Amino acid sequence: MFPLNALNFFMADVRDGLGPFLGVFLQQQGWAVDDIGFVMTLSGLIAVIFTTPIGVLVDAVRAKRAIIIFSSLTIMVTCAINYFYPTHVTTTIAQVLAAIAGASIPPAITGITLGIVGKDRFDHQLGQNESYSHAGNAFSALMAGGFSFYYGLSAVFALMGLWTLLSIVAVLLIRRNQIDYNQSRGLTMSDKSPQSIKCLLTNKGLIILAVTVVFFHLANAAMLPLLSQSMVANGSIERPGWYTAMTVIIAQMTMIPMALYAAHVSEKKGYSLIFIIALVALPIRGLLAGLIPHPAIIIPVQILDGIAAGLMGVAVPGLVARILNGTGRFNTGFAMVLTLQGVGAALSSSVAGVMAKFFNYDIAFLVLSSLAVIGLLVWLFFTSFMMRYNTKNST
Repeated sequence: MFPLNALNFFMADVRDGLGPFLGVFLQQQGWAVDDIGFVMTLSGLIAVIFTTPIGVLVDAVRAKRAIIIFSSLTIMVTCAINYFYPTHVTTTIAQVLAAIAGASIPPAITGITLGIVGKDRFDHQLGQNESYSHAGNAFSALMAGGFSFYYGLSAVFALMGLWTLLSIVAVLLIRRNQIDYNQSRGLTMSDKSPQSIKCLLTNKGLIILAVTVVFFHLANAAMLPLLSQSMVANGSIERPGWYTAMTVIIAQMTMIPMALYAAHVSEKKGYSLIFIIALVALPIRGLLAGLIPHPAIIIPVQILDGIAAGLMGVAVPGLVARILNGTGRFNTGFAMVLTLQGVGAALSSSVAGVMAKFFNYDIAFLVLSSLAVIGLLVWLFFTSFMMRYNTKNST
């Protein structure tokens, strides 16, 4: 579906704001690495408070397109504030607003997707969504890297405005009557009303998934900006904007086939295998980044990032949809998982920043890798336990 694919393509860059470019930009403005980490953590933690209510809102309202448009415009304004007024106060406020707006976009897009294609085609379309999203990220990073090479990091801010406008055009091309309201929140035709939100708090499958996702993003979120910052700090690169762009491009180009592969496998065998592969790739990535402090390490490190993130981006919403099918609380449950994901991602920046300041970047990468291993063990232990428990009770 062209409008939905176009939305994912252009929205990929808008949703994440300035991403790793912000850390490099603030570094050039004289910010210390731990200050950058704390601002990102603070904004992320405040945004986490709003993520689950946003999911409830997405379940409840029909105007899901309006949520995306308003959030996109908010992010564009905050990027302008960061560029013109990069002080600690203004940047912190801007990042809080951008984080809240960014948290609104994934459940809205996922809800629209489910409402358009339905449960039977959801797995396939998730792969399409993720592949177009990663292609958009790679293209925008290539453009940002190329323009920043000649014009500096200011070009990144200008491109953000362009992608925002194109995203709004794409979402307006999706007609309102194409979205089935009940279907978009996970209700089947036979369902009369959604279940209570309390049912989500006792759903063992959702809880295990959420805890695993916390550790994954606690380890993953800081790795990409930390990689760029470490190379700037040791003087290994002369063009930080271009280097940062390359880290994004390599990862995103890997994520495209990984997302399509994940959709193909999930339709036939479910999400278990691709989820485990994603969890295994992350600690290996951190070890390579920590043990080999050379600019060329971005190639294997970011390929592993593409494998992990590409598979995870399809597996998480797909698992939530299957776990909560028929409850009418899909977007709420997905937002709850994203809430805990946000906690992990927000804390990741502070953990990495403190480790880098008081020890070194190598230690920071090794700590992040250890957290990734914990996430893998949590998933393997509890899913194995639940399988044995269910088998015992069924006999």
